[in-house]
Amino acid sequence: MAEDTVHISVGRRKTSVARVRLLPGSGDIFINDKPMQEYFQRETLRYTVKEPLEVTKTVGKYNVFANVRGGGMTGQAGAVRHGIARALITLEPNLRAVLKKGGFLTRDPRMKERKKYGQKGARKRFQYSKR
Repeated sequence: MAEDTVHISVGRRKTSVARVRLLPGSGDIFINDKPMQEYFQRETLRYTVKEPLEVTKTVGKYNVFANVRGGGMTGQAGAVRHGIARALITLEPNLRAVLKKGGFLTRDPRMKERKKYGQKGARKRFQYSKR
């Protein structure tokens, strides 16, 4: 593939969805048109986003542009991480084994269970009384 092409992939975690574009560059990461340090205030979330790049030793090689929506901050960081990992595979297929072993390609399917009719919540019931 040509070096100047854009690699787009989708990452998901819980109810968050991230569209990630990877371009060859200096290693800048932008999320929703903001620098990553501005969007993700907590250091742990920033580390989560950078993790697939650090594991594959491609930290300064690519610029990352991500649009993410839905869920909370932790879910969004996980969705961006998933998207970066999938985009790296389209760029360099030989990185698949490393990313798979680290668990970066697994989608986190956990979501809030819906409330059922005739009940107080998803699992909680109304109090039962025999008389």
